[in-house]
Amino acid sequence: MEPINLTIKPIFNDDCQHVIDLVLPIQQIEFNVPVTIEDQPDLLDIETYYQKEGGNFWGAKINGELVGTIALLNIGHNAGALRKMFVKKEFRGRDYGIAQQLLKTLIAYCNSENITDIYLGTVDVLKAAHRFYEKNAFNPVAVANLPAYFPRMTADNRFYHLHLDV
Repeated sequence: MEPINLTIKPIFNDDCQHVIDLVLPIQQIEFNVPVTIEDQPDLLDIETYYQKEGGNFWGAKINGELVGTIALLNIGHNAGALRKMFVKKEFRGRDYGIAQQLLKTLIAYCNSENITDIYLGTVDVLKAAHRFYEKNAFNPVAVANLPAYFPRMTADNRFYHLHLDV
């Protein structure tokens, strides 16, 4: 495989349409998750939903093409909610390491912002995602044990937590 020019940087509202074009087909077509853009107003205003309150939204680009995303919603209490982690199908896996680099970027940000706990919700069908989170030291959490301040998405039915030592 030839070397790739991967960059991971914060992305803003001028990239909203690129994010939607990446995320919706993965959700709806690839994994049959019954979610629409109307269910995800955050994708139409990344700056307000993520960056204004101390979170962030990153995009992984190869030669200028958006191939992956990850976001952190600052939920207070030195905690964040990991959201919108998606990698385009043809760029997944160890060969590219994009998901790992996205997560590494998010964790570095958490460390710099004194965010010590990361929570996330996902769906049962995303088995590879479960393996990825578990490989990266996320622990499954029962719904009853989620903190009250964690904003649940309606489609999510599986939850994880990672405590960072700062």
